[in-house]
Amino acid sequence: MKILNINISDTARSGGGSAVAAFRLHEALLQNGIDSRMLVAYKNSDINSIIILLNKNIMEKLWNKLSKIIFIVLDNLSLVKYKKTISKNFGLFSPQIIPNKKLVKIINEINPDIVHLHWICFNFLSIEDIAKINAPIVWSLHDMWAFTGGCHLVAEAGVMCDKYTKNCGCCDFLGSKKSKDLSFRILQRKKKAFAKIKSMTIIGVSRWMADCAKKSAVFSDKKVVCLPNPINVNVFKPIDKFQSRMLWNLPKDKKLVLFGAVAVTSTPYKGFTELIEALNKINTENIEFIVFGSSRPKTPPNLPHKIRYLGHLSDDVSLVSLYSACDVMVVPSKREAFGQTASESLSCGTPVVAFRIGGLPDIIDHKINGYLAQPFDTFDLAKGIDWVLNSKNYYKLSENARQKVVREFDYGVVVKKYIELYEEVLRTS
Repeated sequence: MKILNINISDTARSGGGSAVAAFRLHEALLQNGIDSRMLVAYKNSDINSIIILLNKNIMEKLWNKLSKIIFIVLDNLSLVKYKKTISKNFGLFSPQIIPNKKLVKIINEINPDIVHLHWICFNFLSIEDIAKINAPIVWSLHDMWAFTGGCHLVAEAGVMCDKYTKNCGCCDFLGSKKSKDLSFRILQRKKKAFAKIKSMTIIGVSRWMADCAKKSAVFSDKKVVCLPNPINVNVFKPIDKFQSRMLWNLPKDKKLVLFGAVAVTSTPYKGFTELIEALNKINTENIEFIVFGSSRPKTPPNLPHKIRYLGHLSDDVSLVSLYSACDVMVVPSKREAFGQTASESLSCGTPVVAFRIGGLPDIIDHKINGYLAQPFDTFDLAKGIDWVLNSKNYYKLSENARQKVVREFDYGVVVKKYIELYEEVLRTS
């Protein structure tokens, strides 16, 4: 069985959480004897099974760089009149108009048994390109773009929109009052293109994401299943807290609260503002706040607790030691397709506090391995942090956290389900 995973990048540095998830699935498949390859636009690793779109000579490289810039400009021309609103909403909106004939050609020349799509925006694959892939398609949804009129998270504009279940149009995200606006046209393109695909299976990486996909106008006639992102529990495992704190030069006599993701302080839906409000309300004393994924902002928030900014962490060893060093991880996201950092933290034995939204209830069991606060109640979020930090059964929380991930998200557990799905796809295609 030959599987081709396709994602914009192979690492979080240029591909975010979807790159981490796609790479881990690719790695788990290889470990289980599956002929898996990964095709990316940006390669940061030196792994031979990961293929980058190569250029043959200097002139071709120059032309491809120039054409890429031109295509990005052309693709974004349709957004010009909406730019002010999109900027205000801090959102990502992807028309995906420009075709990538070279990528489609490479995919079909590789001739995999199954093409497994992950995150394909930033002009990697156009909507119409997807219908030109010859192999059966499996698509993991790391955000909502695949079935919306162009936005990646339908609540980024501050409104939980369900127009993707019908035709889009009058898009709140774009600030549009027209029924046949850009979002309407993009959704129609998706309906038309995806209707041509004979075999297409959709994976929601959480129950919430799978439910959204099933309700969508785009995937209402497609098979939708729920399969989580896998994690290697032999890498993400608890290590000695005292030694971990020594490695990071963190205080041994304080309770440490961890928060992190890519660009955490500048991405509104990651909930940094809500977290700061909650930290101003907690009752626990003698704590310190640790932030990774962002450097110290120009105007740091005013808190009664010390804050350390560790910047971007690019390797698993650093992440594991940091998770292990802290007493609680807080994931105050307003939208979360799965919750990668939450699963990593639990795997290292560190309980997690989060809002009860998106894929996080699949990972966090309330008052068993963490705390699920009411969205977006900062008093309840503060209560959850206090509850974990002062729990008389903290070590049981920690043990439950580890067991949850080993039981439900480990490579060996999850990859078997993916292989079973691939086999079913091949039988029915």
